[in-house]
Amino acid sequence: MTISSFDDLLQAARSQPEPQRLLFVFAGVELPDDATPEQRARFEAGQGGALVPLMCVDKRPDELASFSALVAESIQFGAQPWGIVFAAAMSGTVNRAPTNEDAEEPLQRMVEAIKQGQHGAYIPFDPQGHPVQIG
Repeated sequence: MTISSFDDLLQAARSQPEPQRLLFVFAGVELPDDATPEQRARFEAGQGGALVPLMCVDKRPDELASFSALVAESIQFGAQPWGIVFAAAMSGTVNRAPTNEDAEEPLQRMVEAIKQGQHGAYIPFDPQGHPVQIG
């Protein structure tokens, strides 16, 4: 299935034979202190910058009605303004859904991967819920 929207992600997670848990890392985009003048100009034009994880959360697909619900929750928990949310899914077994505790380590690995610029395994969405290409 092609994921062309956040709703596609929810539908795909809900249709899997094994129960899923969705993992989200919200990231801001900042300009590094040692940025070159060219990098500063690109950043001011809305391009470039460094991804900085701000918050992470995991949800069962049935706990999340829509992208706007996820955004509202991020605001409710006082997250700093974010520019991208990275999503991934983890599968359980036929008889057991992954728990919050099961998600802790994968979420921390996601955070570390994003800090290192290794985000190719995750689906990034902009603040409107549209998937984006990075790089």
